[in-house]
Amino acid sequence: QVQLVESGGGSVQAGGSLRLSCAASGRVFSTRGMGWFRQAPGKEREFVAAINWSGGISTNYADSVKGRFTISGDNAKSTVYLQMNSLKPEDTAVYNCAARIGATKYNYWGQGTQVTVSS
Repeated sequence: QVQLVESGGGSVQAGGSLRLSCAASGRVFSTRGMGWFRQAPGKEREFVAAINWSGGISTNYADSVKGRFTISGDNAKSTVYLQMNSLKPEDTAVYNCAARIGATKYNYWGQGTQVTVSS
């Protein structure tokens, strides 16, 4: 089992920045990657960013956040961050981090943290 706890959400004006953290515990050595997802009211959950550490470290992003968000993690896989710059009102959502032990499916999820961006 892997436990995930997010923090760092809050309210910010458009153009501002926030950094989300996801603290992982348990069998973190079994994970192959972690990601951030978000869900806005009335919308489906969408992928935001992922960091992968099988076969070397790599990252990937949703087109909507490329150039504005940066995902990073520590070598022990114990914490993953999402630096969010140039925030827009459409970034408002509950952000969840997730961990996967396989190639694609995310197996473990945090409880989420609210991000609100006002115009």
